[in-house]
This record gives sequence, C-alpha cells and structure tokens, in this order.
Amino acid sequence: MPELPEVEVVRRGLERWVAGRTVEAVEVLHPRAVRRHPAGAADFAARLTGETIGVPQRRGKYLWLPLEGRDLSVLGHLGMSGQLLVQPEEAADEKHLRIRVRFEDAVGTELRFVDQRTFGGLSLHENTPDGLPDVIAHIARDPLDPLFDEAAYHAALRAKRTTVKRALLDQSLISGVGNIYADEALWRARLHYERATATLTRPRSAELLGHVRDVMNAALDVGGTSFDSLYVNVNGESGYFDRSLDAYGREDEPCRRCGTPMRRRPWMNRSSYFCPRCQRPPRVAS
Repeated sequence: MPELPEVEVVRRGLERWVAGRTVEAVEVLHPRAVRRHPAGAADFAARLTGETIGVPQRRGKYLWLPLEGRDLSVLGHLGMSGQLLVQPEEAADEKHLRIRVRFEDAVGTELRFVDQRTFGGLSLHENTPDGLPDVIAHIARDPLDPLFDEAAYHAALRAKRTTVKRALLDQSLISGVGNIYADEALWRARLHYERATATLTRPRSAELLGHVRDVMNAALDVGGTSFDSLYVNVNGESGYFDRSLDAYGREDEPCRRCGTPMRRRPWMNRSSYFCPRCQRPPRVAS
C-alpha cells in the first residue's frame, strides 16, 4: 500500500495537471470505486460536475482534492492498487479503469482512477474547519508537516505503552508511515521493532523521528518505492527507492552496516526486516 512518499508524489503531479480545472463530466465505470460515497455513483458524478478543483492536499497517506469555493473535497483512497492517472483524452482506456473525469478546458487531458483490485475509490465529503475531509479528521499530522508537534509526539509515544513499530504505524500518533519506511527508519536508528516505547528517551525518539524524515525525503527524491506496476505517479511512471532500501525485503542479504545476514520475522500479518546484530531484540524480563 502506498505510504507518504508515494502519495506525495501523486499529489504533486495532480497539483501540476489538475488544480484549477473545472469538471465537465464524470463517468463511473465500476460501482465499487464509489462505494464510500453512500449516495451512489449518479450522485457522485452529478455533484462533482461543474466544480473546480483546488490545490490537492495530503495528510499522511491520505490525499484529497478540495473543491474551490465549497466546503467539500474528493477523498482518494488508493488502497492496494489504486492509481490516479492524467492521460490524453484520446488514450486507450486502461483495463481496470474505474472512474473518468473530463474537464471543460482545451488542455486535452483527463483524470482517470484505475484500480485492479478495487479496494480503493473516490468519495465526496464535507470539510472540517481545518479543511480536512471529515472522515479523516482523526488522522495525526505527518512528520514532514511543518506543524508537526515533536514534543507532543514524544509524550504520546511514552504514554502509549506499546512497541516502537506499532507506534510508528499508529496513524493517530503519526501519519504516513507504513511497513516499509518503519523498517527503514528503525534500521537507521539501530532499534529493534519490539523495543518498548516507554524506554525511549526524548533524544532517542527525536533521533528516530529524524531518520523517518530522512528516509521519506530520500524516497521522495526518486519518486517513491515501487515493487510492481501497481504504484505509479500520475504519468504512469514507477519510483526507484526500492533500489536503495537498507532493510525491507533484504532477508539473508548482508547488513549494509555490519555484514550480518538480515532477518525477516512475521509481524501483525506482515513482515519485519532487521539486522540481528545492529538491532538487538529487547531483553525479556525473567
């Protein structure tokens, strides 16, 4: 599932190609693509037609298109395989095209939502006073947000009484971090994924947060992480950060720091990748 860097790459593309354009027509080709819009496909299309798209916004992994002059936004759920593509109007339809948005201008491109597995979708929502779609008002700020409160995060981290990787993936504490970038930041910080958050000092949690930011910015520089064709930017291009991963997906390969073979362990229906020497597991109380 796309994490913050991948979603930000898509947001930047939409800002370039979609912001300021007025919707001429909306075509919903699969009802599951608007299942989070309770009023249904016809209502979604009718309400979006004639509206002008504002500057796309993001918080963590969540992306939305505000409508100019309205307290409404189109929230995009990319799910496992959702893609928001800007394509020439004459381009052949993708096999898994679910929603098409045409515009009134003469630019000659349209916005397409493509989703092979149909876990994602688009939906219209009222905005909160802060400008967020109401259904994601509970999502915490992400570490690249200039208003992210580091002191509050550290206090919440210690009070949570959980393990460090669980805390990194808790979107009510910090948003945008998923399995890949959690493993990468923990490797850089030399922290085991089962380390208790209550044992983290303020400098240690600040160091970890710095690594989270560094790895996300590095991924942004190369368009995010793509392991297959399901994650692409708005032009259909893949990211290349998978070539720079230090932990995730590197089972049995030598640690880039000490040479010890990397390990993988099942973790919450996923996997955790770590170096058994650099990231020693916490001691179990006897």
